[in-house]
Amino acid sequence: MQNQKEILLTMEGKAKLEKELDELKTVKRKEVAEKIKVALSFGDLSENSEYDEAKNDQAILEARIATIENTLKSARIIDDSEIDTETVSIGVTVKLSVGGMEVSYKIVPTNDADPANGMISNESPVGAALVGKTIGDTVSVETPSGEVEYTILEISRDF
Repeated sequence: MQNQKEILLTMEGKAKLEKELDELKTVKRKEVAEKIKVALSFGDLSENSEYDEAKNDQAILEARIATIENTLKSARIIDDSEIDTETVSIGVTVKLSVGGMEVSYKIVPTNDADPANGMISNESPVGAALVGKTIGDTVSVETPSGEVEYTILEISRDF
């Protein structure tokens, strides 16, 4: 049997998943059930594309609910006390110098990643290259636009 990869979540990530799960179970399930009910009223199921679509929506919804429930059940929540600012790890904000500019990223578990808002996964190419490094270290990361060098200027808990 293969070892399952540990799922890490921040408290914010856990809260976000719990909110989504609640929305899916209370609102979305009712919406899908109503779609199925309406589609059934159209009669013959063998040629009823509305029914097929509603059942497909239901399957996707239930799969997402199961995924979230499993994630929450098996996740390890990262506590602030575990965050150390000596090295780059999940939960820290890292200020970097890249191409003469300064950028900051918060390193988060995959489920919390939101690159557009400066939150990158510890498993992303940049995040993975930074994890374990310290202030002053430089890492090279292969990106779609070529190799990019990042120099760590600062590691902090704030964002």
